[in-house]
Amino acid sequence: MAAKKSFLLRINPDLYEALEHWAADEIRSVNAHIEFLLREATRRAGRLGAAKARPAEEEEERTDQRPGEE
Repeated sequence: MAAKKSFLLRINPDLYEALEHWAADEIRSVNAHIEFLLREATRRAGRLGAAKARPAEEEEERTDQRPGEE
């Protein structure tokens, strides 16, 4: 497994609290949820091609869906 890049993120406390609640609703850590949101945004913007996505990340996206979602 490739190592992940670590970096410091300064974020507004209100935004962090909202992300914290959202992540809990999705049964994810805040870090994993931020990564998920960034991955989705870059994919939708066409900046993350299928060849660049790792299979583990694609599998994570499929398992993150709730029953009844596609």
